Amino acid sequence: MTPARRASWRFMFSHPAHPIALGFGAGLAPFAPGTVGTLWAWAAYLLLRPGLGDLHWAAVLLGSLAVGWWACTATARHMGTADPGAIVWDEVVAFWLILWLITPASFWAQAGAFVLFRFFDAAKPGPVAWADKLFKIRRSQPIGWAQGFGILFDDLVAALCTLLVIALWRAW
Repeated sequence: MTPARRASWRFMFSHPAHPIALGFGAGLAPFAPGTVGTLWAWAAYLLLRPGLGDLHWAAVLLGSLAVGWWACTATARHMGTADPGAIVWDEVVAFWLILWLITPASFWAQAGAFVLFRFFDAAKPGPVAWADKLFKIRRSQPIGWAQGFGILFDDLVAALCTLLVIALWRAW
C-alpha cells in the first residue's frame, strides 16, 4: 500500500485522475472540502444547466459516475487512503443528481437541498452510514475498485435520502 500523501496543487496536477477526484481544486480547501466541493457542484450546475437538456444531463451524470469511479480509485491509491477527505467528486456527482431531479426549483429550494445533502453526507445517519461502511477496508489491504465505488456510493445514498425528504416535504 502507498504511504499516505496529502493533497496539494502539485499532487493535483501529477496525474489526470487527480483534478477530477479533487473537484478541480475544491477538495484542496483547508476546511470542509466536502462542503466546498458541493458548492462547486452547485455553481457548475447553474452554469451548465441552461445549455443541457434532460437527456444530456443523464449522459453527464452517467459519464461523471464512470470517470469518477476511475478518478476516485486512482487518487485514493495515490494518496494511500481508502476515502480521503480531499476527494470531492462524490459530492459533485451526487449534488448534480439532486439538482437535476428537483429542477425547476427556486434558489431557496436549492439551498434547502444543499443543507439536507450536507447533513446526510456529513452526519451519515442510517442508510448512509451503512453505505459508507460497505466498502471499507483494513489498513493493510490494497485500495481497489470496490473502494473507489464506495467513495461514490455513500454520497449517492445521501442524495437519495435528500430526495426522499424533499419528496415527502412536497407531498405534505
